[in-house]
Amino acid sequence: MLLVSAPILGVPEKAALSKVIDSGWLTMGEQVRAFEEAFANMHGAQDCVAVNSCTAALHLILHALGIGPGDEVLVPSMTFVATTNAVLYVGATPVFVDIESADVPLMSIVEAEARCTARTKAVILVHFAGYLANRDEWQKFARARGLQIIEDAAHAPGLKEVGTFGAAAAFSFYGNKNMTTAEGGAVIARDPKLLETIRQARGHGMTTGTHQRLNSRTPQYDVTMLGFNYRMDEMRAAIGLVQLQNLQEWNEIRRILVMLYRRLIAKHCPAVTVPFHAPRTSAYHILPVLLPRYTDRQHVIDELRRQGIQTTIHYPPVHQMTLYRELFPGTHLPRTEDFAQRELTVPLHPQITAPMVESVAAALGAAVNSCAQAGTAA
Repeated sequence: MLLVSAPILGVPEKAALSKVIDSGWLTMGEQVRAFEEAFANMHGAQDCVAVNSCTAALHLILHALGIGPGDEVLVPSMTFVATTNAVLYVGATPVFVDIESADVPLMSIVEAEARCTARTKAVILVHFAGYLANRDEWQKFARARGLQIIEDAAHAPGLKEVGTFGAAAAFSFYGNKNMTTAEGGAVIARDPKLLETIRQARGHGMTTGTHQRLNSRTPQYDVTMLGFNYRMDEMRAAIGLVQLQNLQEWNEIRRILVMLYRRLIAKHCPAVTVPFHAPRTSAYHILPVLLPRYTDRQHVIDELRRQGIQTTIHYPPVHQMTLYRELFPGTHLPRTEDFAQRELTVPLHPQITAPMVESVAAALGAAVNSCAQAGTAA
């Protein structure tokens, strides 16, 4: 089966894990600190905080910014549910905003403006599929309204621009991401005080960690804030250090594959469109395509699976999920809903070859064309 995503793991990761196991120190030690420094350096930041997931990263950012009950946070519905869950974690209210268009499925700044109220305190920008939002436009929007910008950069590691939009950026290293630590995440924040608040909150609000106390004169510590258990362990950090060495190369391979996909999809199935037609900075995390409205998406999924090609959907709109329908009834986002009904994600990762791309494009074209012929016959 040709998978939508697949981690690249090998001897270097095994060696890194063995070294950690042999050291006898398994959590929040030298490997975590080294990973934080290396990840920050790649993004042109002074420092970062490694955590156990992107969800934790988002929660910590909102918590550290003091966002809570009575506050509203603008969020896209075209995202993974963790983006909005984190808003609920701090007791704030997510306000769903429609996407710009089928070609640019990022949060619409026009729609965001229409949903701003006196209670709006922040906006979470999701760099969907790895494509960056327009920084200048959003910074102007936020400054005019006194809003904090938070980047959900789960899809966009390795880009220098990420982490420069506003208060902080949250990253994911889940197994299907551009680089992985199996589970894991990180926070970049340009304000050192904000980052230190996030660092302390990561470990129960304790003033020192276990590894710090090992090398100090006293084992004493204090708790000066409400914190959480969101720490990254040494084994994940060790894998991350190895993966980080390859991230830029892997992102470049993804870019090349996307360019090839665009050309071959236009050749084999011109009725299918690939979003983000205009050039835009991206880490090329996934390749979403939009099927024609007459297409039976399940038929296309089944046809590709019969040929050993996995597909998936990014994403079922959050506002249409049972929990959020019950919490926010009557929410209607027409562009998001249309995009979600027609979107299909095809395989994209650095182990894919040019012939594989050709096979996927040809299979996609055949499946879509068969739907068109069935519609004509009917």
